[in-house]
Order: sequence, then C-alpha cells, then structure tokens
Amino acid sequence: MSWKLGGALSALVLLASAGSGMAEGELNIYNWGNYTNPELIKKFEETHKVKVTITDYDSNTTALTKVKAGGHGFDIVVPSANYVPIFIKEGLLLETRPDQMPNFKNVDKKWVDVSWDPGRHYTVPWQWGTTGVAVNTSAYAGDPNTSAIFLDPPKELVGQVNVVPEMADVMALTIMYAGGKPCTDDKDLLRKVRDILTAAKPKWRSMDYGMTEKLSNSDVVATVNWNGSTFRARLKNPKVVYGYPKEGYPVWMDSVAVLADAKNVENAKLFQNFIMDPENAALISAFARYANGIAGSDKFMPEEMKTAPEIVVPDAYKAAGTFLPTCPKATQDLYTAIWTELQK
Repeated sequence: MSWKLGGALSALVLLASAGSGMAEGELNIYNWGNYTNPELIKKFEETHKVKVTITDYDSNTTALTKVKAGGHGFDIVVPSANYVPIFIKEGLLLETRPDQMPNFKNVDKKWVDVSWDPGRHYTVPWQWGTTGVAVNTSAYAGDPNTSAIFLDPPKELVGQVNVVPEMADVMALTIMYAGGKPCTDDKDLLRKVRDILTAAKPKWRSMDYGMTEKLSNSDVVATVNWNGSTFRARLKNPKVVYGYPKEGYPVWMDSVAVLADAKNVENAKLFQNFIMDPENAALISAFARYANGIAGSDKFMPEEMKTAPEIVVPDAYKAAGTFLPTCPKATQDLYTAIWTELQK
C-alpha cells in the first residue's frame, strides 16, 4: 500500500469517527469555571449518547499542573493560546487532527493557521476575548481605560480593587503599563514591574476569581477581568463598564484539546467536531459571552452580542491589544519569581 493511499484511508477513518452519531460512553472535560453552557452539553449528550462530566479549574497554571501530575481522568482540556505550546512540548496533548474533521470547514480563516497550533493539528477554537478592567460607575466615574485602575488606584477605589490571580494576564498588563512588551526579559524593566505590583497590592481588596456575580451584585466595584465575564455582569447591573487599558491589554483564545492519556478519545474527537458547528459554537458564546472562532455562528447568537462594547473593541483601543506569546522558560521563570513574591 502506498503512503499516500494509507494516508487517505486514515483520513477517511478519522472523518467517519468524527462525524458519527453512534458513539456512547463517557467524556470528562476539564475547563475553566462558569465557562461551559449546560445546553451545549445536553445537546451533545443527546446527539451522541455520551455522558459528560465537567470539572472546573481557575487558571492555566492550575490546569497544567494537574494534567502533568497524571491520574486525573480527564479527556479534554481548554488551555489559552500561550499555554498550548507548553502542553504540546510536554507531550500532554493528542494530535487529533481537527483540520481533517468534517466541521473544520467552519473555522474562521484567521483562526486556522495560528502560531500556537499551526494548521490546527491539536486544538479547536472555544472562545476568544480580552483581559482588561471592570469598574462600577457608581463608585468611580473616571476613565476606566487604563491599568492604573489596579496599579495606581484612584482614591475612590483604594481598598476596593480585585485582581484576578491569572499570572500571565496580570504580568502582561503590568509590563505594558511600565512601557514594555509581553515576554520581555529586560531585568531593569522587570524590577520596575515588581515595584509597581508591590506598591499596588496594599491598595487592593483581594486577589480572587469569579467576578461575574460579585460585579453584578456590587460586592466588588473594580477588578482586572475578562470581557465576557464583565458583559454578563453588565447585563444584570448597567453600572458595570469594561475598560480597555490604553497602555496595552492581552488578547487571548482558549482552545479545546484532547489529552494524551485520555480514556475516551473517540468521544473527545466527536466533541471537537461538534463545537465547530456554527449553531453549537453560538451556544458556547451565548452562555459565557465571548466571541468564538467559528464562521457563521453570529446568526445564531443573541442580538445584544453583535454590538456589545465588551465584544466590539472601540477603534480607539484596538491597537493596544496584544496576543500573548508563549514566553521562553527562562523568561517565564523570572515572571514566576515576581508573582511568587507578590503572593507573600
């Protein structure tokens, strides 16, 4: 049998398995908390006769540490773009070839040949967005489009600020505020970053996740936060606004990958193919309120998402957004040292 014929047959087998509606059994998904639409899961379970279990995590670091430790029992993980190369390099992901699945034709062209997974051999788009700041205008009526909200809080917000403890995002925001670029290894600039964070921390109220409800209930009036979470809070409390730090802010995408030690590989592949269907991708976005990477999903999404200021970046702040790269290990170690000191 020729190599080309063998490859063609392998592709047909993969396509058949990804498109089949006859699967059964289980699927264990490890995903960010409050990020998975129950309606999407119910639809997948009914379509493929698969029982899905969702386990939450609160950061990329938590997910990576848990998966590396082994014995977790998960089939799927949803890392951010700058962590995908780390998962791949560590041998933690299965090369499932989403690019050969039936629904891959629906992936928006700009999300196909991405730097963290060229050609999409491992991952499928889940959602993408930005990390900025959220402010309750009843507490602060000034400009929210600055990282000074948490790095040099105005007097109205001193002692009232939360910072989500996602190291990559907070470090990137602070580095850009200090005039640098993400993944810089400039030690003078990093000392400045350390000093800025150290001086700011006493003015914070907390370093915690789960800001959607706390923002909408006015339990927290200012926080580093993700755009979709802020959107959900604003729908319940119109005084909540999202700011795009003019000094620079991270743009990110989370993607669905199958773990190398997954027990339910075929069901995991089915899920990857399933969420590349525009109608199903719209269910993901309608719940968590982030954009997705699937062309044609817009027509299935809630009308308010098409004009939401948390989704549609204002022209004045588009250029300030930066997709976070994967930093070299030596640089990452420098950031971890600063972050560890900040936690003390």
